[in-house]
Amino acid sequence: MAREFNRTDRVGAQIQRELAELVRTGFDSRKMGMITIQAVQVVRDFSHAKIYFTFLGGELDQQAVTKALKQAAPHLRHELGQRMRMRTVPELHFVHDESIERGSRLSSLIEQAVKSDHPDQEERDD
Repeated sequence: MAREFNRTDRVGAQIQRELAELVRTGFDSRKMGMITIQAVQVVRDFSHAKIYFTFLGGELDQQAVTKALKQAAPHLRHELGQRMRMRTVPELHFVHDESIERGSRLSSLIEQAVKSDHPDQEERDD
């Protein structure tokens, strides 16, 4: 059975695609790193959109990248308005998505716990 998409999901997916292109072409990758738009949640009346992003590398830390994206939000919103056929373009709110880092941390903790439970396992694997 096919999953039904409501309008906010479709608009969110379109915003995600367009923002990914705008961020890729509009920001210095050496300074900001590789920014990935993970998800976009749009409220029902299309007045606000929460954009979850991650980034790798770059000279800036997470707070500086978030600040730069928030400062660029009005420009990005204007560009979205040029690309999308919508009566109103939502206000953009950028949020750093920590789920990847959290997942990596949990995986390493699980690995450490398994190794500590079975210290002789490494010797048998060799």
